Amino acid sequence: MANHKSCMKRIRQTATRRLHNRYYAKSMRTAVRKLRDMTDKEEAAKFLPKVQSMLDKLAKTNIIHKNKAANIKSSLMEHVNKLG
Repeated sequence: MANHKSCMKRIRQTATRRLHNRYYAKSMRTAVRKLRDMTDKEEAAKFLPKVQSMLDKLAKTNIIHKNKAANIKSSLMEHVNKLG
């Protein structure tokens, strides 16, 4: 590990960002799992826009890739539409 002042600051910044990104990525995964576990179509349809919004925000801030967000949104839409 380097001892330059700028390197020490960079290490602190990276650690802070990593924790921040992990928190939001984990909460996104939890929301996606929760939506996939739903069996009631109305309830899932109400919850879907919240999850989509979360995915869009994470893609916009580069926490997840924009194509990953699009793929997840697509599969969730399929899931909700298949519910009876």
